[in-house]
Amino acid sequence: MICFPHCKINIGLDVVRKRPDGYHDIATVMFPVRGLCDSLEIVVPDGGAEGAELTVSGLGADCPPQENIVVKAWQLMHEAYGIGGVRMHLHKAIPFGAGLGGGSADGAAALRMLDTLFSVGAGIRRLEALALKLGSDVPFFLHDAPQLCSGRGEIMQPAGPDLKGCWLVLVKPEVSVSTAEAYAGIVPAEPAEPLLKRLARPKESWRDHVTNAFEATVFGRHPGLATLKQALYDAGAFYASMSGSGSSIYGLFTERPDRPTDERCWLLPL
Repeated sequence: MICFPHCKINIGLDVVRKRPDGYHDIATVMFPVRGLCDSLEIVVPDGGAEGAELTVSGLGADCPPQENIVVKAWQLMHEAYGIGGVRMHLHKAIPFGAGLGGGSADGAAALRMLDTLFSVGAGIRRLEALALKLGSDVPFFLHDAPQLCSGRGEIMQPAGPDLKGCWLVLVKPEVSVSTAEAYAGIVPAEPAEPLLKRLARPKESWRDHVTNAFEATVFGRHPGLATLKQALYDAGAFYASMSGSGSSIYGLFTERPDRPTDERCWLLPL
């Protein structure tokens, strides 16, 4: 079985408060971007296998195979449902340290595929519970539609905005930003107006009302990211933002812009 886990962007991101458990409550709309994806193949060998064997190609892996999220997904399914061994191959195309959720997408895809391959029938709620053990935004990738994500990111409700017919220019600069780095300088704050209410305004007004709370800290340390964001506005984007905790910067366009020539840029229809 093979599938193609796709990435996401965040449209608005409020860090509302720090929780007693050390996490933060957030509010963000996660929006699926299907044009940039990894590929994951999982097979059950004839005669069975022990454990989960993983090979990786494409972008360089940022961890040993046994620490990869798809192996951790297998471990959770094995512990919960006693599934057998597998062989997996993961081809990475979604950049690391980009705020695009590539690893989380891979973990969610592995859970879904293992559920199908072994006829577990866990159901979406049980899969969401396992996904949350892998990471706060992994449950989102079990769905294939925009979601307003709150709490740690695991509380979801379907939400717009409608971007059908729009174009996305996505830029991954050389710099990468870890989640820990992004949170290091964050000052939680309750927004004066809920995110969905701000997103309900005309898209042309998002520039002044829909913000990513991580930008102030991350741009301060990496000013080149702010320059990239401004360049997207200069190119005609009606909205531009950093995705997640960075470092990817994206712009939304109502009409198809010129195709980027840099290999670190993608032009994708929404």
